[in-house]
Amino acid sequence: MLKIGLLLLILPILVLMGAYFMELSDVRDCVLLQEGHWDYRAGVCRETAQPFVPWVERHPWLVNGGMLLSVAGMALCMVGLYVKRR
Repeated sequence: MLKIGLLLLILPILVLMGAYFMELSDVRDCVLLQEGHWDYRAGVCRETAQPFVPWVERHPWLVNGGMLLSVAGMALCMVGLYVKRR
């Protein structure tokens, strides 16, 4: 139970960070190299200014689901550490 808990605690955070930094790489490429403006809703580089849309509004299921899995992993870790081994 402890191993599954640790996996559920750490893996969603790594997936969230990976997805976030992949998009951040695209945004930086658009702004710095192409000298454009990133359209956060469409995920493309445009020539006109675009409004900023937070990541949690664009991917609510990914963020909330990842955090829920992390909390479940923490609970499993706590149970795994509390229960005596046989």
